[in-house]
Amino acid sequence: MTFRPVTATSTAQPHIEGAGVHLNRVFGFEDPSLTDPFLMMDDFRNDDPRLYSKGFPWHPHRGIETITYVLEGEVEHADSLGNRGQLGPGSVQWMTAGSGIVHQEMPSGDAQGRMHGFQLWANLPKSLKMTTPRYQDITQGDIPIEGDEDGTTVKVIIGSFWGKTGPVDGIAANPMLLDISIPAGRRKTFPVDTRANALAYVFAGSGRFRDASAPMGIKVEKEYRGEELNIRDMSGNRTLIRFGEGDEITVQAGDEGVRFLLMTGRPIQEPVAWHGPIVMNTQDELREAFKELRNGTFIKVG
Repeated sequence: MTFRPVTATSTAQPHIEGAGVHLNRVFGFEDPSLTDPFLMMDDFRNDDPRLYSKGFPWHPHRGIETITYVLEGEVEHADSLGNRGQLGPGSVQWMTAGSGIVHQEMPSGDAQGRMHGFQLWANLPKSLKMTTPRYQDITQGDIPIEGDEDGTTVKVIIGSFWGKTGPVDGIAANPMLLDISIPAGRRKTFPVDTRANALAYVFAGSGRFRDASAPMGIKVEKEYRGEELNIRDMSGNRTLIRFGEGDEITVQAGDEGVRFLLMTGRPIQEPVAWHGPIVMNTQDELREAFKELRNGTFIKVG
């Protein structure tokens, strides 16, 4: 078995999106080959409704798939296909924009005003850029949870892991998306597809990933134990880890345990032409998409 080295770490950056939603951008709009097949990820986490309640009003997408995962609060969805849904805590929304869809996502907080969720964009290959749009809501009860005897739990949102298969399927990149919680002080190893790119996003507690570098701007303690360098991210919060090649990742949970999303997907390795909510392969295809938006021919199904 080959442990994956950590090739880079970064901290999610404050960003304003939609009609004024304050969120943190985990990655996106950099070199897309670094996270292929994933394009972008946002962590929308806030306890002040004034900073998120205006939401994401009607806007278009083409050429991508979006996966929305809600932890606290709710997100109301409506789209040009006539779909409507309410995502509650623990639920997932999967949308294939394909040839074109217009939708809105309007968040609302829980009784304390808290809102927390993630949205991940996955690219579509050229052969599926203009596929028929699809949409699916998945409730918390439909997402399998597998536990280990040491207290580790894994929510299998997409893909198969530890004998469980997530309810979201049909995504072109054949990704895996797991919500992993590890108790304090535990060290765990997780298998990953050797042909896939792998990313981890820490959003609670703290942890140390083998050979991890210190995220910039975060206090780090270093100590040698034998020949192994122990590097501990003292907060862990909003830290993205990118891994190199291999078939396993190892995590050492910190004093409060650690919770993170593990994302893997086989790279598409195609040209990316990207502007705002539309991702195609060429600039000509982008220009055509925005021309269709202007003349009312963007939506291909009805």
